[in-house]
Formats: sequence, C-alpha cells, structure tokens
Amino acid sequence: MASHQNNSGNLHEKIETNSFLLIVLTFITISFGGLVEIVPLFFQKSLTEPIRGLEPYTALQLAGRDIYLREGCYNCHSQMIRPFHAETLRYGHYSVAGEYVYDHPFQWGSKRTGPDLHRVGGKYSDDWHRVHLHNPRDVVPESIMPAYPWLEENLVNDKTIGDHMAALRKVGVPYTDAQIKAAGDEIKGKTEQDALISYLQVLGTHLK
Repeated sequence: MASHQNNSGNLHEKIETNSFLLIVLTFITISFGGLVEIVPLFFQKSLTEPIRGLEPYTALQLAGRDIYLREGCYNCHSQMIRPFHAETLRYGHYSVAGEYVYDHPFQWGSKRTGPDLHRVGGKYSDDWHRVHLHNPRDVVPESIMPAYPWLEENLVNDKTIGDHMAALRKVGVPYTDAQIKAAGDEIKGKTEQDALISYLQVLGTHLK
C-alpha cells in the first residue's frame, strides 16, 4: 500500500515538475473534454436541421454576404442574440441553431462595437440602409461606423456567384441547378450596396 502511494506521489511530482509533460497532458485532457461535449451536438436534430421556412440565400443576398465579409463588418457586429433578458429586449428573440444551417461560415461572435445584426432584417427601410451605408452619421449622429460610399458605385461580380452557390451545395445548401444557372443574370447590373442591403434585410426574418 505504501509502495503504491509512493509511486503515485512520484508520478504526480514528475508531471508537476516537467512543464512540457504538464502542457501535453493538459492539452489532451481539454481536447477529450471538448470532444465529449461537442461531438454529440452534431447528431442533435435541433442543431443540424433548418428551422421551418428557412431558405438558402438568394444570389443577391449571397453576394451581399460576401461583401459583408469582405468589408469586415463582423469585426464590429455579431449575429448571435443570447437568451438573456437584456439582449432579447434590445434585439428580439434569441438566436436558435436551426437559423444558421445554411451559413458558411457562421457570423456569431461577441464583438459588439456596433449592435448585433441577427434581427436587423425588416427593422429599417432600404432607403434608411442606403443613407446609413453612405454616411452613418446622417441617420445616427453618434455613430463611429465608417462610411462605405463606394458600395453604391461598384457593381457586384456576376461571373463567380454561380460557382459560389455550387460550392455551397457541396456542403449541404440545397441550391438547384436552375438557381445556380440563373444566379449571374439575377444579380447582373446590381450594385454592391443593393446586394449588402438585400442580405441585411433577410437576417433573422425566418424565425416566426
């Protein structure tokens, strides 16, 4: 018995005094714990199936989402309303997993230099968004958001949107051949501002 305790003590001492071994074992422990918590979530239907009425982004909305990512909007805006009273009171119903099934990548995060945008769809008119994107201080005087005047001048890229949709179909977004084929014509002549507004106006609108 004494020998077993002595060996156990020596093992603990060896681990605690060897920084590299301690780091490796800590990493293994955390990784195992993470797998135990995360892997089962991939098999829960409530987390992997879209909510009722959820539709993939249209070609214009998808182009707008690409612009949203390109311009780094996610650096100041999250798209995840947590189930806290203060957040639901300000932003609306808390976010649910089934709303993000067609999002690749997700726009979660907690950085809120600006407000969360997950329920911004339909909250303001298209004209409000146009003014806001051109110069945010024209509608929100205290805003520190930069202006994006070039969005109303640049046309969206209608050449690659079909390829983008085809790639998304490979990871589970149910685009049809007809949608992919017509995507370029659908957004041809549209400005980047049109596309971004189209994307913003659909955010959070599918949850009834």
